[in-house]
Amino acid sequence: MDLFAKCSGFTRAATARAAGYYPYFIPLDDTEGTEVVIDGKRMIMIGSNNYLGLTTHPKVREAAIDAIKRYGTSCTGSRFLNGNLAWHNELEQDLAEFCGKEAGLVFSTGMQVNLGTISALVGRGDVVITDREDHASIVDGCRLSFGEMRRYRHNDMAHLEETLQGCAGRASLVVVDGVFSMGGDIAPLPEIVRLCQEYGARLMVDDAHALGVLAHGRGTAAHFGLIDEVDLTMGTFSKSFASLGGVVVGDADVIDYIKHHARSLIFSASMPPSNVAAVAAALQVIKEEPERCDRVMAIGEKMRRGFQAMGYSTGCSETPIVPIFVGEEQKTLGFWRALFDAGIYVNPVLPPAVPPNQSLLRTSYMATHTDAQLDRVLETFETVGKQFGII
Repeated sequence: MDLFAKCSGFTRAATARAAGYYPYFIPLDDTEGTEVVIDGKRMIMIGSNNYLGLTTHPKVREAAIDAIKRYGTSCTGSRFLNGNLAWHNELEQDLAEFCGKEAGLVFSTGMQVNLGTISALVGRGDVVITDREDHASIVDGCRLSFGEMRRYRHNDMAHLEETLQGCAGRASLVVVDGVFSMGGDIAPLPEIVRLCQEYGARLMVDDAHALGVLAHGRGTAAHFGLIDEVDLTMGTFSKSFASLGGVVVGDADVIDYIKHHARSLIFSASMPPSNVAAVAAALQVIKEEPERCDRVMAIGEKMRRGFQAMGYSTGCSETPIVPIFVGEEQKTLGFWRALFDAGIYVNPVLPPAVPPNQSLLRTSYMATHTDAQLDRVLETFETVGKQFGII
């Protein structure tokens, strides 16, 4: 049996390309945040995680350019050895203080944060408990650990309690998304905290889509007033922070342990200086311009109401992530293609990323979207939605 036989047998992507319904790896000729250019055509972008629109902010751009001039383009090594700038350490402390924690640890990607943190902490005999809709990086972090992974139904607190009861007497870590990346809903953190405390489990919150958005950027724990009750919070820099990388914050002794045991940190090259500078500048802008967070949350509400008024289902979204549930896979792809042809860039989400017959379009918004752009999006969705019989 040839190992590569599965590759020649994989024809799904080629079939979709030939039919004109392949929605992935689309090359962008240019991007200005709220608009992109593809094959010379300007489109409104509602598929980005650039929630605060900071990728084009002058202070962020200038900081990245200045860092390259001073340090060059790379640290050429792991932080564990030769690739640790004093700037990395300063950024960690600034982010920890911003999130209300003692210490932080910066990784080269958000994916690496979850891979390294979970696998470092959860060992043989331990249990890690996750929501069924947690991000794939959490699932993979659990797989890399030597502990047992258990999952509870999405936001089902009775099932979480049942799962915790089944882990009595064992060291346990609950890992949950603060804001779920597909549904845009917020985890019921007060109840999760109560259950973790009752059953002696530690709690880690993945704030990839909440840091920079909720509570003027401070995340889900701050949103609920539960900063001290959450043991670890992770965030990514590829969204609101207009860069690349990730961070985990918590008690100093826990962060120090992760620093010396997270293989994804130890064996990866460190964040380049320009990325560090961009995050530091973005953090400063978030502190100085909290109205950006207010604006993007208000936009999310405007779009939810607009879609719902037309008859679309937007699930339990409470954030700038607003899903449009379509259902059947091929209908979702056709809907995506019609919107694309009409100048609206949105992301289709298909199985296995969602259950069968629950395909959706994931729309997401930026503080820098104009009212005119948003109105055009709503008008286009109404026209195309009626053409496809979705509304």
